[in-house]
Amino acid sequence: MRTDSSPGNLPAREHLPAGDAGTPVLDVVIPVYNEEKDLQPCVLRLHDHLKRTFPYAFRITVADNASTDTTPQVASRLEREIPEVTSFRLGQKGRGRALRTVWSASDAPILAYMDVDLSTDLNALLPLVAPLISGHSDLAIGSRLARSSRVVRGPKREFISRAYNLILRGSLQARFSDAQCGFKAIRRDVAQVLLPLVEDTGWFFDTEMLVLAERAGLRIHEVPVDWVDDPDSTVHIVKTATDDLKGVWRVGRALATGSLPLDRLARPFGDDPRDRDIKDVPKGLARQLLGFCVVGALSTLFYLLLYSGFRVFSGSQVANALALLVSAIANTAANRRLTFGVRGRGGAVRHQAQGLVVFGIGLALTSGSLAALNAATSDPAHSTELAVLIAANLAATVLRFLLFRAWVFPDQGADGPSTVVASYTPATSPSPTCSTQLPHPKLPQRPTATPYAAAPQSSYTTTRFRAGEAADRTWGDATMQLQPVRPTDTEPRD
Repeated sequence: MRTDSSPGNLPAREHLPAGDAGTPVLDVVIPVYNEEKDLQPCVLRLHDHLKRTFPYAFRITVADNASTDTTPQVASRLEREIPEVTSFRLGQKGRGRALRTVWSASDAPILAYMDVDLSTDLNALLPLVAPLISGHSDLAIGSRLARSSRVVRGPKREFISRAYNLILRGSLQARFSDAQCGFKAIRRDVAQVLLPLVEDTGWFFDTEMLVLAERAGLRIHEVPVDWVDDPDSTVHIVKTATDDLKGVWRVGRALATGSLPLDRLARPFGDDPRDRDIKDVPKGLARQLLGFCVVGALSTLFYLLLYSGFRVFSGSQVANALALLVSAIANTAANRRLTFGVRGRGGAVRHQAQGLVVFGIGLALTSGSLAALNAATSDPAHSTELAVLIAANLAATVLRFLLFRAWVFPDQGADGPSTVVASYTPATSPSPTCSTQLPHPKLPQRPTATPYAAAPQSSYTTTRFRAGEAADRTWGDATMQLQPVRPTDTEPRD
């Protein structure tokens, strides 16, 4: 989540230089499992397309997921015959595991992947990676559900795809249209910080990566694609759907509890209004006012509905107290999360207690207004009661915002921006963390990150660096281990 006290760990996006011919700009990964028949036609077709249309240097990487047929031999033969093709073999299955391994080790600034069946028309490849090369976006995905997409597939897969995306929108508030199209790309500097937060190693890898990126405020570019279903696909629909639903539940729970340090992914956007300093207005006040007004409007409607319901079987004072109590609890929780950006369960009880004090002030204002109305007329109309309560609530709202900002949720800006701590050992000593070693010489050895592990402090040195330095390789050859150092990052899962 973007917070005012965290200006961003990722560097500002910039257009990639056009003259760097030594390193491939694009690394296209093709994860395969027992694809001895389709692998060679796929690689040859992709290589020919990139040679003809892609204006930068590129690499095609075949990631074999523990195939049991002759797929490794086919990949090795292609590697020998085509200079732009490289391959390596993983000992375990899992598309997400293959993508994480290759992307973490690649030196290309733009990382992409596509399915071996090439169901997606390759003419969408350049539009997919162009926003990443230009610095406009952080991730890019092909969408089969966009209005201008042309898709040929059976009704069963169509229903499953649309139902799954509806589940994502309803449960995780995802705004991207197609989570599972096998046609995606990401900037390397983003991948180096985002991938350690993604737990899944299978088919849910895509969805988890996109949800975390979207929640962190990263920009996701969507490209309408032409897509033809592969009738020989080996994907097990029932098992994949079950695993995906489990992943949705896990990610949703992590987001709800605030256990994911998404502020580490914040990137400074040059034209984002949240980055602008408004004269004579404290930083963050404009955004907080907007969020508070939205929450306040919804809370007022909720309060009025509750009051009208309680008024049926109780007096005006009792109905007002009950409605205000229930709506105040909901209002404090909503403002805590949405307006002031406080995540996690730490301090939640204290915040609610302070919110109840603010509730007491609002109760005194509204109850006093009702008492004055009843003193003025013995039998006021229901509409008159509502009008008086609205006026009293407006006065209480102004006071509530000031108390929330200054007392309940004070600004945490004094803590400074979030910093990632890298703990490492020299290359000659065994690493306490788990890392993946790639045997092939064409893939450069790069460190991998494990975000939540806690290794013994006595075995390594601790240094600080900005997360963007992971992509720039300015922190040296080390095995990273991310640890929270902000006072607010104290959840056990962090």
